[in-house]
Amino acid sequence: MPSPDLALQPAHVIVAPWPQHIPPTKRQGVAGIERTAKGRLWAVYGRDVESTRNFQVLKCSDDDGKTWSEVKLMILPRVGTRAMSANVWTDPLGRLWVFWGQSANMQDGRFGVWAIVTDEPDAAEPKWSAPHRIGDGIMLNKPTVLTNGDWLLTSSVWKADNSIKVYASTDKGETFTLRGTANIEAAASRGPDEPMIVERKDGTLWMMVRCHGLAETLSKDRGKTWTLVQHLPMHHPTSRFFLRRLQSGALLLVKHGGLNEKVKREKLMAFLSDDDGKSWQGGLMIDERDDVTYPDGVQATDGTIYLVYDYHRSPKGVIHMASFREEDVRAGKPVTDKVRLRELISRLPETKP
Repeated sequence: MPSPDLALQPAHVIVAPWPQHIPPTKRQGVAGIERTAKGRLWAVYGRDVESTRNFQVLKCSDDDGKTWSEVKLMILPRVGTRAMSANVWTDPLGRLWVFWGQSANMQDGRFGVWAIVTDEPDAAEPKWSAPHRIGDGIMLNKPTVLTNGDWLLTSSVWKADNSIKVYASTDKGETFTLRGTANIEAAASRGPDEPMIVERKDGTLWMMVRCHGLAETLSKDRGKTWTLVQHLPMHHPTSRFFLRRLQSGALLLVKHGGLNEKVKREKLMAFLSDDDGKSWQGGLMIDERDDVTYPDGVQATDGTIYLVYDYHRSPKGVIHMASFREEDVRAGKPVTDKVRLRELISRLPETKP
């Protein structure tokens, strides 16, 4: 049995690995996407997901997602640990962050959020910082920047301490400190929480949580204290969702099925809210197939929304991208020329001999 202390050691960050040096896998998924100010798209996804061999790879696209590079970066953990649940994020300074979680074996009751960052995400060969550990838990989703400039990120030690941790940075990512916790004990059948925070127009923080359905908690003091996590009256399977504020001020929610439709991991759909989540409208079908999961997205300055998700993690291991605009979501059908569905980022087998 590997020592849990190994998970406190940084993973190996390998730049531009030879394809034959990337470990083969029969399972990949859990993707994240980001766009730089100059228009480069970055995608991260896990290989050997949901195993003790879990590791991460990053690719980029300089033609709006039509074609994708070979693997530009590989995050390879030490033997006996996993690098899991990654995401990419462009901060307000234009730097690109890669976040991932580490655990000894499958789950060690502690986990840990790790990060690297580059000041030059559009360079041919970006230079990356050394990995550093932010705190316990699994993060998965992008940070939220508050109107006062604070950065908040969430993490959870699944099934261990009944709380969602909220870390804050007031110095533009130089340091992160634990600001508060949200108690999830009141919500039945807790699983991986995968929470996301948005700041409402009245300054209240609204956190949505995956909890055998969808749940919520509120904070009125910028994340220091939170109400008890309680279920929302909105059907959803046990799976990741995506929530983000758009440039227009509307909230974007990507979930499985209609607002009150009981479905499995199928029918990825996008909805909009103009009243901070009290009601939703639209309903653009992103992908109606079974086994489409784990959406993550970003909006470009021109208003285009890019979404990434996985399809049939095993054995197909497809990573898809979709793009659309707010108008398409409101109409519930494609009405602009920005709609592109089921664009391919990766599929198995990927490693060349």
